[in-house]
Amino acid sequence: MDLLKLENQLCFPLYALSRQITALYRPMLEKLDLTYPQYLVMLVLWENSSVPIKYLGERLLLDTGTLTPLLKRLEQKGLINRRRSETDERVVTISLTKAGTTMREEATDIPNAMFCELGIELDAMTHLRTEINTLLHSILHKSVHHGN
Repeated sequence: MDLLKLENQLCFPLYALSRQITALYRPMLEKLDLTYPQYLVMLVLWENSSVPIKYLGERLLLDTGTLTPLLKRLEQKGLINRRRSETDERVVTISLTKAGTTMREEATDIPNAMFCELGIELDAMTHLRTEINTLLHSILHKSVHHGN
């Protein structure tokens, strides 16, 4: 097997699939005036309603340089608040506004719509997600232990 052929790479189909799935989300998210990364932030906040930026970065695997502009835009849209901790000014907490909380109702159909759009059986999707998460956690574990 020639390892320098595109069809023999694991990274390419994962990259292409990610782009295609993100494109499928786009029309649904445009109705909410959200980008896909903003939607991911909102998903974490709909689970927790208030979290430190550090936690948000860890959950989404994003650094603060990437998160900060995302959060600024969400704040400008009136969906979140950013507040510095009174006990430790290095800690900034992100919380949902009333509009951000209300948006959750508008977004409830997105997962089912995506499931239908993908046309994949629930068991197959669950298995695929498990396999991808296993690979992701393996890579993250190695990068932590190798100092990357």
